Amino acid sequence: MRAAVAAVLDEHPVLADLGALFEAAGHELALVGGPVRDALLGRAVNDLDLTTSARPDDVERIVAGWADAVWDVGREFGTLGLRKGGDQIEITTYRADSYDVSSRKPQVAFGDRLEGDLSRRDFTVNALAVRLPSAEFVDEFGGLADLAAGLLRTPVTPEQSFSDDPLRMMRAARFASQLGFAADEATVSAMTAMADRIEIVSSERVRDELVKLVCGGDPVAGLRLLVDTGLAEHVLPELPALRLTADEHHRHKDVYEHSLTVLEQAIELEHRLDQRPDFVVRFAALVHDIGKPRTRRFVDDGTVTFHHHDVVGAKMTRKRMKALRFSNDQIDQVSLLVELHLRFHGYGSGEWTDAAVRRYVRDAGDQLERLHILTRADCTTRNRRKAQRLQRTYDDLERRIEVLAAQEELDAIRPDLDGNQIMEILGIGPGREIGEAYRFLLDLRMDRGPLGEDLAAEALRAWWSARG
Repeated sequence: MRAAVAAVLDEHPVLADLGALFEAAGHELALVGGPVRDALLGRAVNDLDLTTSARPDDVERIVAGWADAVWDVGREFGTLGLRKGGDQIEITTYRADSYDVSSRKPQVAFGDRLEGDLSRRDFTVNALAVRLPSAEFVDEFGGLADLAAGLLRTPVTPEQSFSDDPLRMMRAARFASQLGFAADEATVSAMTAMADRIEIVSSERVRDELVKLVCGGDPVAGLRLLVDTGLAEHVLPELPALRLTADEHHRHKDVYEHSLTVLEQAIELEHRLDQRPDFVVRFAALVHDIGKPRTRRFVDDGTVTFHHHDVVGAKMTRKRMKALRFSNDQIDQVSLLVELHLRFHGYGSGEWTDAAVRRYVRDAGDQLERLHILTRADCTTRNRRKAQRLQRTYDDLERRIEVLAAQEELDAIRPDLDGNQIMEILGIGPGREIGEAYRFLLDLRMDRGPLGEDLAAEALRAWWSARG
């Protein structure tokens, strides 16, 4: 423990200097929470979070002339940011956050003691501190033991902790994913009893925790905790809805377990992407089948169908992501992947024409590599021969895409003529007809490949003449 603390202070000598400044001014200062936890776990410490007895105005005066830059992170919450050399630091006044039953914003009261501040932290593993500049280690709530045990436990009763900030229930699931920790029985019970309390938290804060969870090292563990406690019913209800009731006569797959497996398999294929973890492909893997409960139909011969669950699922995905305030780009990307995740199954054993392959690439656009990952991950059959056959078939499709791409620059498919050329050839001005002509030429390009301007112009004139 002492070695880990010493290593952080050696790596960031700015901490001791800052501690001396606050001590000279008559105020306490401590490194707290995540940086201390990560140092003890042997993880990289990048974010330097400090807490102090000084109020924000006092903090500003203490660091004036010493810090290279100071900015307001959230003065009303007691937080200022500063930069010194290559280090960025956030300093927050000792505080206690709480919510009333209807408010979405915490009510902040500043405190005067480090121990009081630590008692208001989310979990004991985050209620660890190192006083500066003395380097005294502070563990008032058994966080070090919980850290060793991989246990998530609240410093005060979980009911009080989650009442103060209901988002902490989401954080429990996030830490299960990021750190591989398990919530203790009292924490799980409180999460289950208080799950509906999450509804007073803003969609943006819930979204941010969900993204961190999905991008963690073991997102399935975090997602199971959300579902098992009932939290998912309030933040991502489409996920628990996948747990279709087993039917002895209709032995369909458990779509919930299938979706979690697809997520795990997509993560294994992330090495194909330049940047990882990749939230878009992970979330698409998780929700790709959310349209199944709504489209499930039992057929007389004992089978179950989910016709058009791809289209329905894409619409449901878009609606849920909008509710969680995701960016339009992310909504479009994930929804497109959900909509296209079944397209490959029409490929058969390679019956697609080159035109069909071109359309597959065109429709996927810049999401093609993610679609490759999702489609491969969506194979969860235990039939080894079937799995190998599907893999070989998709290998064949990717080879055909590579060949066509080399021949035709498939990633930027356009008609052989642009809008200005269309207007010149047809002798018309801007209008609806230009769009129709463009779509005609694009379909022609899909079917026959690149024609060149002369043949495309000839086909365009014939099409225009046939329109009457």
